[in-house]
Amino acid sequence: MSEHPDAALVRRGYEAFGKGDMQALGALMTADVIHHVPGSNPLSGHHKGREAVLDLYRRIGEETGGTARVEVHSVLVDGRGHVMAVHTFYGDRGDRGLEVQQGLFFTIVGGKITDIDECTQDIDEEDAFWR
Repeated sequence: MSEHPDAALVRRGYEAFGKGDMQALGALMTADVIHHVPGSNPLSGHHKGREAVLDLYRRIGEETGGTARVEVHSVLVDGRGHVMAVHTFYGDRGDRGLEVQQGLFFTIVGGKITDIDECTQDIDEEDAFWR
């Protein structure tokens, strides 16, 4: 059974994120991509545009001293341009660690990621971690 192209696209994104390859990751996104981050912390909000989204990912790497990583559990598609990926995020920041399940809901148009909506298992814990 072959993987749906939208699922393969998202998996390539996760692979690039894991390697810190922002060039490869950016190539998977439209210029006007938006990543919506929930919560009330310095990373929360609507990161609009490819460079803003990539800056968010760079900042996650910097803030965690390079310890940020994700373990993908599942990638689900609807065949109409939507992908839901569930993963566990791990990272350390100062004397604090975070291990939390998250979900990313992707919208894909023309073979590129146009929107990423992030959900988390524990929004209060994430807010505390990033403050």
